[in-house]
Amino acid sequence: MDRLRNAVRPYAWGSVTAIPALLGQAPTGEPQAELWMGAHPGDPSWIDRGDGPRSLADVIAADPRAELGAAAVAKFGTELPFLFKVLAAGLPLSLQAHPTLDQARAGFADEEARGVPLDAPHRNYRDANHKPELICALDEFEGLCGFRAPAATADLMASLGVPALDPLIDVLRAKPESEALREVLATVLSMTGPEAEHTVSEVARALTAAAPGDPTGALAGYAFAAAEHPGDTGLLAALLLNHVVLRPGEALYLGAGVPHAYLRGTGVEIMANSDNVLRCGLTPKHVDVPELLRVVDFEAAAPQVLRPEADAAGERLYPVPIDEFRISRYEPADRPVELPGGAPQILLCTEGTAFLSAADGTGLTLARGESAFLPAGGGPVGLRGAGATVFRATVTL
Repeated sequence: MDRLRNAVRPYAWGSVTAIPALLGQAPTGEPQAELWMGAHPGDPSWIDRGDGPRSLADVIAADPRAELGAAAVAKFGTELPFLFKVLAAGLPLSLQAHPTLDQARAGFADEEARGVPLDAPHRNYRDANHKPELICALDEFEGLCGFRAPAATADLMASLGVPALDPLIDVLRAKPESEALREVLATVLSMTGPEAEHTVSEVARALTAAAPGDPTGALAGYAFAAAEHPGDTGLLAALLLNHVVLRPGEALYLGAGVPHAYLRGTGVEIMANSDNVLRCGLTPKHVDVPELLRVVDFEAAAPQVLRPEADAAGERLYPVPIDEFRISRYEPADRPVELPGGAPQILLCTEGTAFLSAADGTGLTLARGESAFLPAGGGPVGLRGAGATVFRATVTL
């Protein structure tokens, strides 16, 4: 068992207080957006096995079979296939979607062949992997996820009383679902100039005025995004999406092609080990509209809020349709529960104090905000701790 020393990413949208509170530290006054746990080359965790600190990426690279297990190496390769995070949003993130595995491989190969630098601001594909992800709320978490039914979005837009939206409303009401969503998204992301700025300003004003009377909180969510991104036509794209609020312990799984944006709140996030993002707006960063339209899945669907499925051993599993990550939650008592070995695992304590014990008598104590890496070859580990909450990230073999 290895205690992890993890990096905090200070993106501008991050909360000033949430991650320091989790770690028991005083706020620095600067935003702290993501706490990374894993072996992503951008900011790997660090461990110390008595011979000095080493990055988890280097430790795994030195002996992948010992750290990940032969079965995981055979299935996923020689790198940890997931990235585990605490995400703390104080301001809205960009509206975005992620490619399928085939799209990522093709897009990465194309940009490599054209010599687009990996750090170029207009680069779409930073690697050849897909990026399915799951967010589980630690406190009330607000976001946008997936397309709302076009007729319902037409009604919402009509309620705002902004004449410039009438052509979009007509498309949403007259055309088949996927065609209507594609045409409206392409239209709003291609809008430029004073007319676009005026439309966005009028919509923002209407949202702000109507929000106090909306019992769902959706209009307040859109107004919050508008206030933080004035003049961004991504606001009109955001109106196409479902508004969702997660209670603590609830989660959302986001597969390829699903447009989404996180607005505010703190959650545990896990994803395939990728950095491929196609942005749709609410950002000053590059938006490649043709590539985005190729990747997005233009199907309306209500968000499927996940609640964990508990088993007899005390594991509360969040079911997902992919194997690169498997995430569950434990709330152990004084009687230990056994965590099986044979696969790489990262444990994160989010409440109380957790005690880990191995068959050889070694142990590790995790306070709130602390995490540990359990290599595949370490065998089963006991977990106990009345009042503790522990998230377990691993893979499905």
